[in-house]
Amino acid sequence: MEIRREAYLNQLIERRDNGMIKIVTGIRRCGKSYLLFTIFKRYLLESGVPEDHIIEIALDGIENEELRDPKVCFRYITDAMRGDGPYYLLLDEVQFMPRFEEVLNSLLRMSNIDVYVTGSNSKFLSSDIVTEFRGRGDEIRIHPLSFAEFYSVWDGDFDDAWDEYMLYGGLPQIVNFQNERQKADYLKNIFANVYLKDVIERNRIQNDAELNILVDVLASAIGAPTNPSKIANTFASERQMSYTNKTISQHIDFLADAFLIEKAQRYDIKGRKYIGANLKYYFTDLGLRNARLNFRQQEPTHIMENIVYNELCIRGYHVDVGIVEAFGRDSSGKRLRKQLEVDFVVNQASQRYYIQVAYDLTSEEKQAQEFNSLRHIPDSFKKIVIVNGVRKPWRNDEGFVIMGMKYFLLNADSLEF
Repeated sequence: MEIRREAYLNQLIERRDNGMIKIVTGIRRCGKSYLLFTIFKRYLLESGVPEDHIIEIALDGIENEELRDPKVCFRYITDAMRGDGPYYLLLDEVQFMPRFEEVLNSLLRMSNIDVYVTGSNSKFLSSDIVTEFRGRGDEIRIHPLSFAEFYSVWDGDFDDAWDEYMLYGGLPQIVNFQNERQKADYLKNIFANVYLKDVIERNRIQNDAELNILVDVLASAIGAPTNPSKIANTFASERQMSYTNKTISQHIDFLADAFLIEKAQRYDIKGRKYIGANLKYYFTDLGLRNARLNFRQQEPTHIMENIVYNELCIRGYHVDVGIVEAFGRDSSGKRLRKQLEVDFVVNQASQRYYIQVAYDLTSEEKQAQEFNSLRHIPDSFKKIVIVNGVRKPWRNDEGFVIMGMKYFLLNADSLEF
């Protein structure tokens, strides 16, 4: 049973032989290595590339420990290039090599090799590295399985698949386990022994107790606006712990660098500017988030919101959280100023969409809550409400598009309805 990940394969094919280093990034265990060493390699072979013209190096394997030395690795690569080109280098987990950018820049100067590398930490795409590549690095971001990918290998109906995905997420290995216990144990184990351990060791964190509690706080608050100051106050009042704003900010950045969490900035729609106060944080994989909380706190509204956020990112959109100013009057007639939230402001090139996510729209009160923010947006870009279930898309009298999660997730062009 193979999930071909054709969207990512096509991105690699489109970038083949473009003179740039293809940098495949994403959280560990999301399928980067399989994409490169199995799916893309098979494509190269089928397109006529001789097998001895494909150089494969996995730097996270103990068998390749000596190749983590940049000079040794460069010599190994050039020694393998004995015939006429082009050659294709598939280099996995490049962050294990110190000064790897020097090796990659040296390879860039060679006309007969096309380079593809993977990395599990966004630090190796820092401004310094981008400067080193001088615009010749081409990033391809890989995510855990989208729901459509997950559903393509699911042996059952939509509702069961949806429940499974909301609980256990989309790490590719999950689809191979036969029972609930195996899935839960796998997610708990890799969170503690792969992801957190990697963050702690790479960033030389001395007090990992603080980091562990911070992860729990963020996992409990997906989709809720917060900031380091609020979190520090929580530590002080509820746990009697001193955890400074600066340290919290650093630790959040470490988690984002490892692609465990994503930050969504708040955008003032009327003022057309970013608001620097509270951000929202979402988990790259919901199964990891749920495992961290021992599968408690299964709030369907927030989990749905997180899944929609991830799906929009997978489709290549830039996603912010929207704020729109509105005015009303209280019972005494006094004029009031309110800030209403739009779940997502979604941009791609010249296109923009405003999206609300609602678990339930059956009551008039809930409809008013979801629609009111959209009514106060002073432009004509499309406004969409995504609701739980299998409802087909339709437009209401105000021109808002309402669609079910099934339609949204299983149709890559669903926002174009």
